[in-house]
Amino acid sequence: MSTSQRPRVFVSRRLFQETLDLIAQHADMDVFDRSGSPSSEELVARTTGCAGLIAQGTDKVDAQFLDQLPDLRVVCNVAVGYNNIDVAAARERKIVVTNTPDVLNEACAALTWGLILGVTRRLGEGERILRAGKWKGFQLDFLLGMDLVGKTIGVIGMGRIGQAVAAKAAAFGMRTVYMKSPRRPDEQIVGPDGVPYEGLSFEEVMQRSDVITLHVPLSPQTHHLVNRDSIRLMKPTAYLVNMARGPVVEEAAVVSALENGWIAGAALDVYELEPVVHPGLMKFDSAFLIPHLGSATRETRTAMCNLAARNLIEVLGGRPPVTAIPGSYIP
Repeated sequence: MSTSQRPRVFVSRRLFQETLDLIAQHADMDVFDRSGSPSSEELVARTTGCAGLIAQGTDKVDAQFLDQLPDLRVVCNVAVGYNNIDVAAARERKIVVTNTPDVLNEACAALTWGLILGVTRRLGEGERILRAGKWKGFQLDFLLGMDLVGKTIGVIGMGRIGQAVAAKAAAFGMRTVYMKSPRRPDEQIVGPDGVPYEGLSFEEVMQRSDVITLHVPLSPQTHHLVNRDSIRLMKPTAYLVNMARGPVVEEAAVVSALENGWIAGAALDVYELEPVVHPGLMKFDSAFLIPHLGSATRETRTAMCNLAARNLIEVLGGRPPVTAIPGSYIP
């Protein structure tokens, strides 16, 4: 293919070199290589004239954005979630939209258990005390946490990642319940041993679980799914874990819950207004907070970037994408 025939693409964040090398075999690239993310204006300007966009979950791709880019043929999100993209608007304009499912299931599931252990065994508190030189030595009643054995984990969002989390629960001696999908109320989900998990309503899962872990996509239906009312359904000894999207949880409600002892603790990987975190959360040792590290292993992030590149290459080559988002236009 001659240079004049090569499509142009914009890559909205730095990717791994092997991914860039792969793209470079098929297209001319413009890469945003500063820290942070491009403004909405810069995103439009640098995508103008491009056939492809490799986007991140914080890049807003809506109808107004797409209307300014008549040459765009494919948007490849380097994420499994795609709440940042108006899929219907892209379909109307015959633009393919893809994501990166499956390759991050195990990394996200493993970190979920890291958050569960971190908050229930008070690891963040202990680490801060140790670094501050405040540890006075072994004491029987020092930083007592909660055993997981014999407890119930409630999974809200029993998709790929939710099931990967549930599959590990038995290793910790926990029983799994999950929220039935409103779209598939009769669906039965089984564990690795072939035994079905118990499916319940959202309210029942919140009431019965010792650990609630969130893995739903962000949508109008799940925005503030955990709010001041629903968090009051939880046991005062229970813990909340958010590995979904920040706005699934009303952070102000979590602050109120910790202030009033409605729950024992919360572990969050994602936030409503990332990278801003509700200041109230910072006051509580019972809040175990990490900066959106769900898929952050070298192997997983590389696989995500490479899958996005493969989707880009397939579509620009006139072939169907590897992992199209449900509802996407398929040429």
